Amino acid sequence: MVVRFRKVYDVFLIKRIFIAFVFFIISCSCLSGQTSQKPAKPRLVVGLIINGLRTDMLYRYWDSFEENGFRRLANEGCRFDYLQLNYFYTQTAPGMASLVCGSYPSAHGIIANEWYDQLSGKVVPATLDETANCIGCDNNSEKHSAKNLLTSTVGDELRLATFKQSKVFSVSLDAMPAVLLGGHLANAAFWLDNTSGKMVTGSKYISELPQWVKDFNSKKLADIYLQQTWNLLQADSIYARVNFPDNSRYENGIKGKKTFPYDLKSLSIRTDGGKDYNLIKYVPMGNNLVKDFAITLIVNEALGKDDYPDLLLINFNATEYIGQQYGLLSYEMHDALLRLDKEIAHLLGFIDSYLGKQNVLLFLTAPNGAAYPFKAMNEWGMPAGQFNAGQAYVLLKSYLKALYGEGEWIKFWKGQQIYLNHPLIQQDKLDIEQMQREIARFLLDFDGIGYVITASQILQNGSFNGLHRQLANSFYLSRSGDVMYALLPNWSEMGESLAVHNSGYTYDSQVPLIFYGWRIERNTVNRPVDVQDLVASLAVMLKIPFPSACHGAVVPELAK
Repeated sequence: MVVRFRKVYDVFLIKRIFIAFVFFIISCSCLSGQTSQKPAKPRLVVGLIINGLRTDMLYRYWDSFEENGFRRLANEGCRFDYLQLNYFYTQTAPGMASLVCGSYPSAHGIIANEWYDQLSGKVVPATLDETANCIGCDNNSEKHSAKNLLTSTVGDELRLATFKQSKVFSVSLDAMPAVLLGGHLANAAFWLDNTSGKMVTGSKYISELPQWVKDFNSKKLADIYLQQTWNLLQADSIYARVNFPDNSRYENGIKGKKTFPYDLKSLSIRTDGGKDYNLIKYVPMGNNLVKDFAITLIVNEALGKDDYPDLLLINFNATEYIGQQYGLLSYEMHDALLRLDKEIAHLLGFIDSYLGKQNVLLFLTAPNGAAYPFKAMNEWGMPAGQFNAGQAYVLLKSYLKALYGEGEWIKFWKGQQIYLNHPLIQQDKLDIEQMQREIARFLLDFDGIGYVITASQILQNGSFNGLHRQLANSFYLSRSGDVMYALLPNWSEMGESLAVHNSGYTYDSQVPLIFYGWRIERNTVNRPVDVQDLVASLAVMLKIPFPSACHGAVVPELAK
């Protein structure tokens, strides 16, 4: 009996060992298969960058948007209402560079739309490159490249990671945002030539326009759009509920025209009888043109059609020009966003049919916000005003003359930055730090000045907080001014546009961020996210290195 029991037990034991062995082999095979698979990546990443889009504007106009544009992105994507641009001078160029570099101007070097160069004694536009030529322009005045951008971008890292097999493109109405978004290694950055109404690029990318771009230009879409009349898209009552009247006294308008409808055919005629293609930037049709070109680019460059992820960055910046002329709370701005909403819906529908939502990672954000018109803020009882920088310049020149004698002590003053005459100061053996402090004290006596910081203070003290920290994040030694100042909230410099943006206050520095498509789960996140985190998260999803100066944190809701 004992012998029989032992035989049964031995058979049972052998079966268990065999089953365990089979499971072990299967597990090893599964693990081997998992480790041999390439990590999943989106086939195409599309960035929608909308100038002047504050977070609250999406909520303000929510009820008038259609279901398949902004609403679809927000309802089906992961929405962050508080992307923080944690530097102070929120101009267009620093905004574009920060979005794609994942770093502040203090690292990537694009501190403003233009700055004064002490070595050459010249004002340097952010993307000016005298060695570059315009490809496709009727003249060669557009000389642009990303050479002044001191760090890599997410597009650069994508190209490097795939040995340039991935394709990277950018599109805008203007050269500067197109070039900065494209970075150093883009296949091409395209923008609108104001002289011809054609889409063009730079010689640092390609030597000749592709045939498909020539074919696109031959359609003369800019001419077609400028033959139209800009009417309100919806009933007047929709706009009246949330905006100033159509004939608001806070508006500047286009060529004296401030109310609907706008006859673009007559408005686009120059005094010499030619076509003013620059007008298309001030009307919603400029965004239509950018979207049309972007879709044509996707198809002809076969983006997302191979094993290497591609990147397309689309800048809709007609909203900024419209805001400058009409302000944020205008019929014109509202209607421009309603029309852009339709263009986004069209783009999403195209993506569905071309690659499928599951293969495309799309994000939407802005390089800056904008302020309300200061006159309106005053009338509402809010503290606001305008700082007369021209008058302050004259008084400061006289003050420095009294202190230091005759001399052109100030070389350049713009965008709340003051550049001193370094060669003259060195020649007279003066203490430049003392001069900076004298100017700072002088400026603080003016109405509208909230903060002043000197280059010496930033270099000597790295432990700033609040707006002083934002000012330091906007500082790059060889490009920034000797003295940097910040106006009080809702103050602007005299002569600036209605929807000005050049501060670290929330209306300028707080913008939306929405991720949609590839592996993105529906979510709403109310926690503030730093601008550096956007690129850090993109890099993780693309399985590529962070850009060279990116110190962002990966957003947990995205890195799953």
